[in-house]
Amino acid sequence: MLETVKSIILDLQEARLETGVPRSIQMEPVRKKAAVCIGVRRSGKSTYLHQRIQRLLDSGVSRQNILYLNFFDDRLHPLRHENLGVIAEAYYALYPEKKNAETVYCFFDEIQAVPGWEPFIDRMMRTEKCEVYLTGSSAHMLSKEVATQMRGRALSWEMFPFSFREFLDSKGLESEGPLSTRKRLLIQKAFEEYWETGGFPEVLAIDGRLRIKTHQEYLNAILFRDLVERHDISHPKAVSDLAHWMIDNTASLYSVNRLTGYLKSLGYNAPRAAVSDYVEWFEDAYFLFAVCIFDASLARSNTNPKKVYCIDHALVVSVASGILLNSGHLLENLVFVALRRVHPEIFYYKTKSGKEVDFIVPVRGRPSLLVQVCESLAAPQTKKRELAALNEAMAELGLKEARIVTRNEDETVETDEGTIRILPAWRFLLDMPDQGG
Repeated sequence: MLETVKSIILDLQEARLETGVPRSIQMEPVRKKAAVCIGVRRSGKSTYLHQRIQRLLDSGVSRQNILYLNFFDDRLHPLRHENLGVIAEAYYALYPEKKNAETVYCFFDEIQAVPGWEPFIDRMMRTEKCEVYLTGSSAHMLSKEVATQMRGRALSWEMFPFSFREFLDSKGLESEGPLSTRKRLLIQKAFEEYWETGGFPEVLAIDGRLRIKTHQEYLNAILFRDLVERHDISHPKAVSDLAHWMIDNTASLYSVNRLTGYLKSLGYNAPRAAVSDYVEWFEDAYFLFAVCIFDASLARSNTNPKKVYCIDHALVVSVASGILLNSGHLLENLVFVALRRVHPEIFYYKTKSGKEVDFIVPVRGRPSLLVQVCESLAAPQTKKRELAALNEAMAELGLKEARIVTRNEDETVETDEGTIRILPAWRFLLDMPDQGG
C-alpha cells in the first residue's frame, strides 16, 4: 500500500487543477486546527480544494509541499482496513528533508469514507508541521462526537450548490451595486435560467436531457454511497422508495408514522425506528432537510409534523414523479435553501388561529425573520390570506417587518403590525448573503 500511496501523491502533484468558479465560502485556516468543508456530493468541494491549492502555488508554495488525496479513489480503498499512518509515511518517504522543517499542506477529500480518520488527523495536527484541509459529505463532521475525538482541533464550513450570486459569477454577470434597467433585465433572464438548472456546478453548461440524467445519477450516488454503503442498509429499495416519496412531497408536511405507513403499504416491514434513522441519514448527507414547527417546547416542536425540503429545486424536478409537485413548492424550496445557506436553524410557524407562515428564522434563539412564499399574489383572496397570516404572526412574535417572496411581484405593504415587503425571488436571492457568519 505504501508504494500505491506514493504514486498517487506524485500523480496528483503533477495533475492539472480544475479550479472552476471562485466560491463565496471563506475557509480561514487557524493554527493547529483542521479546516473542514462539508456538503452534499457534487456541490463543488473538490474544486474548492483545488482553488485553495492554486492560491498556495500562486503565493510561491512548492508543489512538493502539497499532499492531496481523494478518498473516493478506488486505489485508496484498502486504506479503510489499514492504518492511515501509511499516508504520512509515504509522503515523508518521498520528501524526508521536509519533515519538521517545512509546512506541508494536506488536502484530504471525502475523508469520511475512511473509518477512524479522526485520530489520524488529530495525530497529524499534533506531531507534524502541517496545515490540514478536509472535505466530507456528512453532517456528522459537524457533530460534537468529531469535535470530541479531535479534541477541538477542527473548524467546519458548509458548502451548498451555487447560490444565485455564484451562478451570476459563473455567467460573468455583475450583481453588486445599483441596477440599471439593462443590468436588471440580464439578472432576471439569468434567474429564469437558474430556475431551470439549479445550482449544481456540473449541470450548468449541459442541455436539459443530460441535466436530468446527471441529477438522477447524483441521487443514485447519494442513496448508494452516502446511505446504503455507509450505514450498511439491508433494504436499499425501501430507502430509495422513501427518498422518492419525500422528493415528490417537497415543501409538504410529513411524520415518521406516515412514512412508516407508506413503506408498509408498499410491502416493506420497516420499523418506525429504522424509518426515523433513514430520514436522519438523508439530512446527514445534505440531501433532504426537515423543518420543525417553531415552539418554545422542544418536545412539541419535535412531535409535530415536519416539512421536507431538498438541497436543490432543479434536482427535485429531475427526479420527482411530477404527480404532486408544483412550481409553488419549488419556489418555496428555492427560498428554503437560500435561507439554510446562511442560517443553520429554520422553522415554520403556526399562529394561534392556525394560519401558517412558511419560514421563521431565529437569531440567538429569538425570532427575527418571517418569510412567506407565494408564487403569485394576483388573486385578491390569495393576497389577503398571505398578508393576514404574516400580520397575525408579527403581532404574536412582536416583529415589525416580514417578507413575501413571489415570482415577479414587487411592492411594500404597511399593515397594523408593521411593514411587509413583497419582492420577486431574484431580488430576495440577491439580498441574501451567500453564507452565515
